[in-house]
Amino acid sequence: MGLLIRGAPWILCAAAHLLLLDCAASSSHSMRNFYTGVSESGQGLPWFVAVGYLDDQPIYYYDSDTRREEPAVPWMEKVEEDYPKFWDRQTQILHGWEQTFRANVEIVSNLYNQSKGFHTWQAMYGCELRQDGHVSGYSQFGYDGRDFVTFDKETLTWTAADTAAQVTKRRWDADLAANQRRKHFLEEICIEYLRKYLNYGKEVLLRTEAPVVKVTRKADYDGLETLVCQIYGFYPKEIDANWVKDGEVWQEGTLRGLVAPNSDGTYYLFLSVKIDSEERERFRCRVEHDSLEKPLDVAWEEPASNMGLVIGCILLAVLLAAAGIAGILVCIKKRKDGYRAASGDPGEGGVIPCVDLEDAEQS
Repeated sequence: MGLLIRGAPWILCAAAHLLLLDCAASSSHSMRNFYTGVSESGQGLPWFVAVGYLDDQPIYYYDSDTRREEPAVPWMEKVEEDYPKFWDRQTQILHGWEQTFRANVEIVSNLYNQSKGFHTWQAMYGCELRQDGHVSGYSQFGYDGRDFVTFDKETLTWTAADTAAQVTKRRWDADLAANQRRKHFLEEICIEYLRKYLNYGKEVLLRTEAPVVKVTRKADYDGLETLVCQIYGFYPKEIDANWVKDGEVWQEGTLRGLVAPNSDGTYYLFLSVKIDSEERERFRCRVEHDSLEKPLDVAWEEPASNMGLVIGCILLAVLLAAAGIAGILVCIKKRKDGYRAASGDPGEGGVIPCVDLEDAEQS
């Protein structure tokens, strides 16, 4: 039986050393890499794909059909200004990953006695620079969408997901030097690249956009109702939103959705709470975000009615008439080419002459 070939993510670092840049951002940022190999390709599906993300932005893409790593966003093209032929070197490295994945798909399939059929082998690794300055990293491999082995960088060992993965765990645990290099990559080199790429894409990734917050309500039964806090159009992704009652955070009866992306690169979030309708005025949706100088408290408001505007106009008209003020009157004059607006002052006998707009322009 063959032994799994361990891919080494640090070989993706084309430069020996990167200047650690100071990115003036208060939010957390992450760099994630996903490699997927399949046992059978076809119908437009490459048998090997590699893609990288910085936060939620794709930054590079490679597949076994094009056999070329390319920047996925325009600002990533700037990397070659500092490191000429960067993408050529990265492409050559991923050629090696192709061969590794081709072998590993077959090896793992045999471990599970699944030599036939469609199967996948995946590598997932990355790092995160958190808001408080703490750094973290992860590296794991999966088979057919399930965990296979996961790296514990604190103990420099691998965790096997099942009995079949124990063979790989024992072999990889024994290579202490490789595990130390992996830990160094996740905690040091990966973070350096993350900061470097953030600098390239700072206009996109380090911007802030304030959330739009709206509270709606829906009547339920037995005097209960549901308030829904709609928070949308914000960036970056990190946001703190809670229901507060009389100024205190309220958890009872609350449901929180996941922060999800919009098509324009911003995010949205829904937050609901079930309450007694008589206590509605005591609840607020409190939102805290990097774009806000202070927390935003939003309450449900009665929708504006057009009736008030109509009544106001009627009262104004009555007052004007009582004061003897003649306004500019508008009438409609039918012409061969349709209806046209006209204006004028009252004439003799109270007749209001209709002046065609074309005539008025010529006078």
